[in-house]
Amino acid sequence: MSYPWGDERRYNSYSGYFRRLFGRRMQKLSVDAGFSCPNRDGSLSTGGCTFCSNDAFTPSYCRRGLSITRQIEEGIDFHRRRYREAQRYLVYFQSFTNTYAPLEVLRARYEEALAHPDVEGLVIGTRPDCVDEERLDYLAALAREKYVAVEYGIESVYDKTLRAVNRGHDFATAERAVRMTAERGLHCGAHFILGLPGETEEMLIKGVERINRLPLTSVKFHQLQLFRHTPMAEEYEAHPERFRFWTVEAYIDLVVELLRRLRPDVVVERFASEAPPRFHAGPTWGLIRNEQLWTMLEKSLAEKRTYQGEFFINLPAERG
Repeated sequence: MSYPWGDERRYNSYSGYFRRLFGRRMQKLSVDAGFSCPNRDGSLSTGGCTFCSNDAFTPSYCRRGLSITRQIEEGIDFHRRRYREAQRYLVYFQSFTNTYAPLEVLRARYEEALAHPDVEGLVIGTRPDCVDEERLDYLAALAREKYVAVEYGIESVYDKTLRAVNRGHDFATAERAVRMTAERGLHCGAHFILGLPGETEEMLIKGVERINRLPLTSVKFHQLQLFRHTPMAEEYEAHPERFRFWTVEAYIDLVVELLRRLRPDVVVERFASEAPPRFHAGPTWGLIRNEQLWTMLEKSLAEKRTYQGEFFINLPAERG
């Protein structure tokens, strides 16, 4: 059976999306461009989001202080050893907030990356409150020649949760940023954490309706992970009863229910994440890898004879 996205997978996969766009496998290379974050440098706060540990998700080849070109070269070496078929690359500006600098600085960083002969485009990770029309217009101009995606950390559709984790913006800010991005023809992604304190399974499932109303290209869902030396790890130590951690099997069941309701044209980049054990400060799934989790998800979808978008309802867009 072929699904609306054009292949036999029961979800709209990230790899399938790139094969449709480029006709080949694409590999993302993370770089650290030396940016900060308004939630750390005092513009909004100095404490950051309570869950944030940037080091836990930074690849070993991604080293602050090296030039963008040098990081790209080291990333290509790393991925060619790991994935021999990798030939063309997207540079992922991952660390901290990658639109949080004067435009001339952003221009220099982005255009250095695009000058590499093996690079097909950019994926720019940022916050919804750190874009404006000038920055997005510039990115739209780049996108006339290269692939450009903007990936927003939204984390939750509930303002109460966003306040509790010291996010520094509300969901309306995320909605505006996503719409401004999509209006310019840019590919637009969003990141959500599943399991933040106070959010029930029912809230997460209901929240898919709000995600569906956004003009997103892709989503990342991640299970909550607690990392050392973060305020959330301290909160867990003091009040573990406020937290809910799923077994792998129960988490897969939850993701199936989310996918059933997720708009079928939204590409699913991730539904779980992993970080080195040395960073963890709470319950984990051990050494299970993302590849194993994808296999488990596909098996569960097949056993339940379901697929992404099975329960999707085409709801009217929210205003403003």
